[in-house]
Amino acid sequence: MGRAVGQKTNSLKMKYCLSLLCVLFLMDGKVFGQNDTVVLKSKPKLIKGIASFYSRSLQGTQTSTGEIFDQKKMTGASNSVKLNTWVKVTNLSNGMTVIVRINDRMHPSMKKKGRVIDLTRSAAKELGFLSKGLTKVTLEIVDKPDDE
Repeated sequence: MGRAVGQKTNSLKMKYCLSLLCVLFLMDGKVFGQNDTVVLKSKPKLIKGIASFYSRSLQGTQTSTGEIFDQKKMTGASNSVKLNTWVKVTNLSNGMTVIVRINDRMHPSMKKKGRVIDLTRSAAKELGFLSKGLTKVTLEIVDKPDDE
């Protein structure tokens, strides 16, 4: 009986050692701390919908981030991403793109109309839809531009 207990103990030790080796192999010799970042390599999430632009009457009003709205800046309002997120907006009708920072929220009823972003007039002009009023777009979350 003493031998069977010893064999079970050795078996458990072996399983423990193998588990530990697997963990060390997966960690590739690194020890993770609180400040380490794990980067997942996945496809960026694209949000498709309709873009519009702000009315001139909102110039100088306060945005959801507390800053003063300026039609000349490259910003936008969206309920699809977090505030202060940078997004690349692509106009699907002409392929033109801009990068804007989300600093405001849209009225909840805009979602029912298919709206995913409300842009400044400057951003709408760069995307080439200022005269149309609306355009189909995709939004892609991106890193903060170097020039900002």
